[in-house]
Amino acid sequence: MNHKTLLTLIAACAIVGANTSAAMAADKEIKYGGRIQSDWTTVEGDDALNAAFSDFEDGTEFRRARLFVSGTLYQHVSFKAQYDFAGGDAEFKDVFIGLDGIPVVGHLHVGHFKEPFGLEELTSSKYITFLERSLTSAFVPSRNSGIGMHNSFAHEHVTFSAGVFRNTDNFGESTGDHDRNFTARATAVPWQDAENGNLVHIGAAFSHRRPNDSEVSYSQRPSVHLAPKFVSTGDIAADAANLVGGEFAAVIGPVPIQTEYIRVFCDAEEMGDPDFGAFYVQAGVFLTGEHRKYDASDGAFGRTKPRSNFFTDDAKGTGAWEIAARYSKIDLDDKGTNGGTMEDLTLALNWYLNPYTRVMLNYVHAALLGVGNADALLARVQVDF
Repeated sequence: MNHKTLLTLIAACAIVGANTSAAMAADKEIKYGGRIQSDWTTVEGDDALNAAFSDFEDGTEFRRARLFVSGTLYQHVSFKAQYDFAGGDAEFKDVFIGLDGIPVVGHLHVGHFKEPFGLEELTSSKYITFLERSLTSAFVPSRNSGIGMHNSFAHEHVTFSAGVFRNTDNFGESTGDHDRNFTARATAVPWQDAENGNLVHIGAAFSHRRPNDSEVSYSQRPSVHLAPKFVSTGDIAADAANLVGGEFAAVIGPVPIQTEYIRVFCDAEEMGDPDFGAFYVQAGVFLTGEHRKYDASDGAFGRTKPRSNFFTDDAKGTGAWEIAARYSKIDLDDKGTNGGTMEDLTLALNWYLNPYTRVMLNYVHAALLGVGNADALLARVQVDF
């Protein structure tokens, strides 16, 4: 997308904002916004990794630069059009039309959006604890084009989502006769102390995937977006693949805990039907006493609100300060497939100046087992609106 088109889209968003009040009077509720994430990376590999992947390079990038328009028409019809300009093109993110308030079904979406799989994946990048999601993201399907439903029950203590999708490119396009994926997720909150924000979350997800070209492949870089991919299965001739995931999270005062395990089973008879797995465990603490917010209707985490915002006209607060650690591992070795095994440790320091502005600092130590190690220091300045 060229600069003229980008400026046109920004201007359109401004016009939408200016006309929001008039639109609401006509049974329309329109919202617009976006996010900017500016990242800086310093990464070093040891001699063995440098020899395997060439020298590592430091760098900077806009990890995400998104704009969106969303709304509700006559109470029950919803829509969202979100585009990311970080890579130089206006790639689709959430672009869908919805029908809300359907008995039993709840919300129905048609378009390009996230398949219902994974607590970490379904928590917005605005709210995840670390700059990058864990090594389990190698298996998670993320966004594709399809039709899906989502509903919550038992006073939002239980959620269920399901959909049928096609694997698509960054513009929601796909062709072929056999590309059909079914994905479903269920979550529950068996215990909650709403007054103090404490809770326990459990969840499970399943996805049956039939690739159009009868091939699957899985690869992953460490928790450093500018690093090369350390592990890869290459292409595996497979008629289908099944993903199974389990989730657990707890919030106990200022201490959030979270873990997931995902395994993929390949229907690849010639390769002996290999299966691969990945998991992570993370924990943190808010030094200033906040607790991680939970969005019960979606079964995912939401926006952190500092007890006192940083240096406002009303008070000279400190914002919210959080430290966290995560260990993650992925194994792509099985039955003749030698994709490699990698683990990494990520340490984080997060400063929430206010609910919409955050500064993040991560240290990552990654190990490609049997080969070598790498270390990285990452920083992000983030704002959403």
